Amino acid sequence: MIIESPLELIFRDLFYRLRGFAGSHDVFLKLEGLNISGSIKVKTAIGLVEDLEQRGLAKPNETIIVESSSGNLGIALSMVCAIKGYRFICVTDSNATHANIRGMKLYGAEVIVVDDCDPNGGFLRNRFETIDRILQSEPKAVWLNQYDNIANKNVHAEQTANEIAQEFKTVDWIFVGGGTTGTLAGVSERLRQVFPQIKVVAVEPVGSVTFGGVPGKRNIPGIGASLRPKLADHATPDRIMAIEEEKTVEACLSFVRDHHLLVGGSTGTVLAAIQKLSSEFAPGDTIVAISADLGEKYLDTVYDPDWVKNVVGKKSRTLAKT
Repeated sequence: MIIESPLELIFRDLFYRLRGFAGSHDVFLKLEGLNISGSIKVKTAIGLVEDLEQRGLAKPNETIIVESSSGNLGIALSMVCAIKGYRFICVTDSNATHANIRGMKLYGAEVIVVDDCDPNGGFLRNRFETIDRILQSEPKAVWLNQYDNIANKNVHAEQTANEIAQEFKTVDWIFVGGGTTGTLAGVSERLRQVFPQIKVVAVEPVGSVTFGGVPGKRNIPGIGASLRPKLADHATPDRIMAIEEEKTVEACLSFVRDHHLLVGGSTGTVLAAIQKLSSEFAPGDTIVAISADLGEKYLDTVYDPDWVKNVVGKKSRTLAKT
């Protein structure tokens, strides 16, 4: 393969078959972490920027693109904007890893870190307030707004969902982690058209408010929200699974031992939800789950025993000894 741009490095047909992962059932894990920038968010980044261009709202070397991100989209947008010739400002928070912030800066992004929690125990409200101030002070700035931008949903209906539909004759269950809910809304919309019998499971951490949960502090970035994203109105899951962060850590550690792959925190949350629902799978069911990224970005968090002990809480102390 000879490529002309890093943006061509998107691997659309990689599924890891996990034999007997859910009782007697195999699970097919769609691996997005091998894409350029390390996650599914490169699709989102390209889709959001190209949507602006198609609507005449962005011009290279002139427009300033602004977005809020805890990591993966920030990395992806930093690269996309560098390639396309846009100045990019990412507003993130203190849950973002040093590696992610450093990566964004190396691509040329300006990174603003918000330290103060909002009343729901997250940072999103304060990130939005920071973006408002940027938009007021920079007349050439445009906010992509992944939380309310229908292009976020559409790119995953047109790409991620169709990639799944092309691989399988039938899909009975699809598990998707919820953040902005763009992936969840797009995948569920398209797959329901192809597989009317499919059951869509939205997975989020305890403490996320997206689907009516009680707000609480969350420590693992990339999944859940402290403010309900407007795109969630387009996501109509059949089931909603809220997973404790202790279970996420346990799932990640078990997976690397048993299946020999480091997966990200959102993937661990999804895997824990699959096992929790495994008794409901019927014989012959095809179960697919989306792995948004791999685990190298989480070596200092989910896979660090001291971080787990000190941040996630007492319930994970036995896990932290692993």
